Amino acid sequence: MAALEVARLPLGAYQTNCYLTALDGASDAVVIDPGDEPERVLEALSEQRWTPRGILVTHAHLDHIGGVKGVAEATGVPVWIPRGEADELHGFPPAPYPPDHLLDGGETVSVAGIDFATYLVPGHTVASIAYAAPGVVFAGDVLFQGSVGRSDLAGGDHGTLIESIRRLVDALPADTVVLSGHGPPTTLAQELATNPFLAELRA
Repeated sequence: MAALEVARLPLGAYQTNCYLTALDGASDAVVIDPGDEPERVLEALSEQRWTPRGILVTHAHLDHIGGVKGVAEATGVPVWIPRGEADELHGFPPAPYPPDHLLDGGETVSVAGIDFATYLVPGHTVASIAYAAPGVVFAGDVLFQGSVGRSDLAGGDHGTLIESIRRLVDALPADTVVLSGHGPPTTLAQELATNPFLAELRA
């Protein structure tokens, strides 16, 4: 598969990363976690001359789903979300939206010519999904540069979160670029070597 082009848009009060990604040189793209400011997402797609073909949601916290309705209704594209969190998008008070596809992890989502392997990675929320394409994983709020996701919110559990990160480390190449829900990119190798929260994975 060709390399991916990725644009990162920190959106809203929480500066949550929305990602736009397309195969190198392609015109079709995927939107991942449009958490806020749908008009900015649409403007960025236009600037890149990309046509969106789908929206992937890693988890249903408000800062990751706030712009789903705006982008989906403006573009008519389908939405994928973890099955265990679909009700939160259905009932999201400011902008409820019915997702088109529900994921349990283990599926392959093929959109805009890109095959995304899906991994169920609970611990930050009850049913977070990570989307891996060659060379990258869109990890939501599971793993960050130098940190990990909060586990003190509803559906969170720290031990489960660490096991989810172990699942990604075991399944993906060490040089996989981690594109997190907040902050800069990192790699699985860097986090396994230096992240203070992953000491038990280095044992």
